[in-house]
Amino acid sequence: MTVTRFEDLEIWQEARELCKHFKHFKHFKHFKHFKHFKHFKHFKHFFMNFHPTSFPGLFLIEPKVFGDARGYFFESFQQQEFEKAIGKVEFVQDNESKSGYGVVRGLHFQKPPYAQAKLVRCIVGSILDVVVDLRTGSPTFKKTYSVELSDSNKLQLFIPRGFAHGFVVLSEEAIFSYKVDNLYAPASEAGIRFDDPDLLIDWKLPGKALKLSGKDRELPFFAQVDFPLFT
Repeated sequence: MTVTRFEDLEIWQEARELCKHFKHFKHFKHFKHFKHFKHFKHFKHFFMNFHPTSFPGLFLIEPKVFGDARGYFFESFQQQEFEKAIGKVEFVQDNESKSGYGVVRGLHFQKPPYAQAKLVRCIVGSILDVVVDLRTGSPTFKKTYSVELSDSNKLQLFIPRGFAHGFVVLSEEAIFSYKVDNLYAPASEAGIRFDDPDLLIDWKLPGKALKLSGKDRELPFFAQVDFPLFT
């Protein structure tokens, strides 16, 4: 995570206001009215950065953080920026969980028509976030992606519908927060075993340190899931 001086917040805010009027960089000539025009070469860094992964629709999101001796400020979510980078997603609920070291939650998903897209982050501590692509028509079907999310790097992961999701706590404790675009549907909930022999997920901790609920330990293996669920 890179922390930018609070002095640059004025520049960032002015750039945002200006860009409301210009949708494309072909309007470059109009930026002569921007009093901080000399900073234009750094324009892409003023906003939240959306990094596409090799998995279609899966994005790693890096916010711009402004800080000084008092602390920091950043936008954790901005609807317009999100839609420009990823598309229209209507989040309907925010959830939060607290877990201790070694706790594994997952791998979970909801079956259609109650599938969920998620925007996840770790606001206290550190976790390893893991997803599995369940979309049979995807070039990354059955592949896994993992990334560390923490209160220090402030990264977020956008997970489209069609993925199983889970995480393990790497720090003494962690508070995990996430948005979903569909409500919880108990009859539709499903999952895959964390230790599936076909997926071979590296949870980054010794096996004896992992703590799961009885329910998660009894989830089916990938080979036992009735595909196709998602296309």
